Amino acid sequence: MNRTIAGQHIEFSDDGFMTDMQVWTQEIAVELAKEYGIELSEKHIAVLEFVRKKHREGVEMTLRLVGSSGITDIKEMYVLFPKRPLKLAALIAGIPKPSGCL
Repeated sequence: MNRTIAGQHIEFSDDGFMTDMQVWTQEIAVELAKEYGIELSEKHIAVLEFVRKKHREGVEMTLRLVGSSGITDIKEMYVLFPKRPLKLAALIAGIPKPSGCL
């Protein structure tokens, strides 16, 4: 599925994840976050950059990994990205769906 976000044409998978993380920008992240009722803060951006970095390194993303990053803890992840913290962080960060997400 193609969508235009922040002036860019972006391809998304059937479950809503960007198919090419190289086109991601913070402007796109801001627009995607708005769709989930999230206003991005510096802490959000730090989490998004962390998950993108770990994904590029080939590290399997888990909530525990993000919670032990030193950026945030698991409890705060639920405040930053309500209900589905890892899935929402991945969606907004432009990375593929983590294998542990439903």
